[in-house]
Amino acid sequence: MTLNITQTKTILVCDDEAHIRHIVAAKLRETGFTVVEARDGVQGAELAKVHVPALIITDLQMPGGSGIDMAVALKLRPETASTPVLMLTARGYILDNAQLAKTNIVEVIAKPFGVRQLLERVKHVLSGGASTQAA
Repeated sequence: MTLNITQTKTILVCDDEAHIRHIVAAKLRETGFTVVEARDGVQGAELAKVHVPALIITDLQMPGGSGIDMAVALKLRPETASTPVLMLTARGYILDNAQLAKTNIVEVIAKPFGVRQLLERVKHVLSGGASTQAA
């Protein structure tokens, strides 16, 4: 029997750019995931308390709470301490090993990115194939 990784999986999508957030969320929903949307890291951290997502996709730089601040805070909470994070970032922005060690960021994906590429990374991470790397 093949496991359907989308079955009952909730993904938190956090980005201050509404068009990116909506496109990513729509494609994830089309694939069968439940999606919760946040406009910044503060709202994302609050929603993660309520929904406890299986995966978080977040932008790095956002007004009102960065993705890295949210990822650090979520790693400190028992209920989200092991939740993997896919970090979206402007091309050329590099997270150092010290920053990554404080989070559950498993991959850094440069903007612009293809939605198909992102969906492949989501499925890969949720199937247990996570690795910390820049894409």
